[in-house]
Amino acid sequence: MPTKKTGEKTDNPANKAADKQASQGLADPENKSFLKPAEKKEAAQSNAGIKKGDKIKVDYTGSFDDGTVFDDSTKHGQPLEFEVGAGMIIPGFEKAVLGMKKGEEKHIHLEPCDAYGDINPEATKKIPKEHLPKGQEPKVGMILVINLPNGMQLPARITEVADKEVTIDLNHPLAGKCLNFKFKIVDVN
Repeated sequence: MPTKKTGEKTDNPANKAADKQASQGLADPENKSFLKPAEKKEAAQSNAGIKKGDKIKVDYTGSFDDGTVFDDSTKHGQPLEFEVGAGMIIPGFEKAVLGMKKGEEKHIHLEPCDAYGDINPEATKKIPKEHLPKGQEPKVGMILVINLPNGMQLPARITEVADKEVTIDLNHPLAGKCLNFKFKIVDVN
């Protein structure tokens, strides 16, 4: 059967149907050359999955190896929203979302190095009680907020109370722990 040259008119019904589909952007979705520009972009995004620079929303539950839940997006009343690759969340979680698509679910297990890091023994400090806020007796487990010179605030947990000083731990509360996450991609922009 002879092939049709570009722009050549023919009375063949199959060619007329193909011409009509192409003019309406209705051709075979695998052959993206017939899609309209906006449709091509949408098709490429839906097939590519999440990549650096995408802004996504994720529903998640975080738990320890014993099953104890330490965080859940439902407690916050909305999904976690962040830009992939911006370093806004722990590295293992960020790596896990790459390539996923809207509606996809995943379970992951993270070692401390991919979460909040190992416990740093140098992050414990002894400070005189007189430097603590007045009006409240320090107790083990109490969380203090340390104001840094750059304006940032850092939580510190009291780990030991002596007569004249307290020991504070500046490690993240989840440092040194293996973490498990069950999550679902809610939205991708």
